[in-house]
Amino acid sequence: EWCEFCWSVRKMFEDAGIPYTAVAIDSVAFQADNRGARLRSALLEICGTHTIPQVFVGGKHIGGATETFDAYNAGELMSLLEEQQISMTATMENAYSYLPNWLHPR
Repeated sequence: EWCEFCWSVRKMFEDAGIPYTAVAIDSVAFQADNRGARLRSALLEICGTHTIPQVFVGGKHIGGATETFDAYNAGELMSLLEEQQISMTATMENAYSYLPNWLHPR
């Protein structure tokens, strides 16, 4: 809920019309029984990192925000979505434009 990189990926998906399910492991709902921390540990096992976001398409791990933006810009994300019969309704020129402004060089 607080992660700017998560917001960036969600905004890109929303603008591109890509349906997604977000699991906000930092939310109040995941605090009970330390569930969020356990999920973060599972991310470390599965992905080799515990950072968020971590994006999966059809069970295939894409990576975090920058890897997802790279996959979009290279056309790889669209290919993976097509393999899963998921369509996009819009396209953007450069997915990196979704990153927070403080990351953009001036």
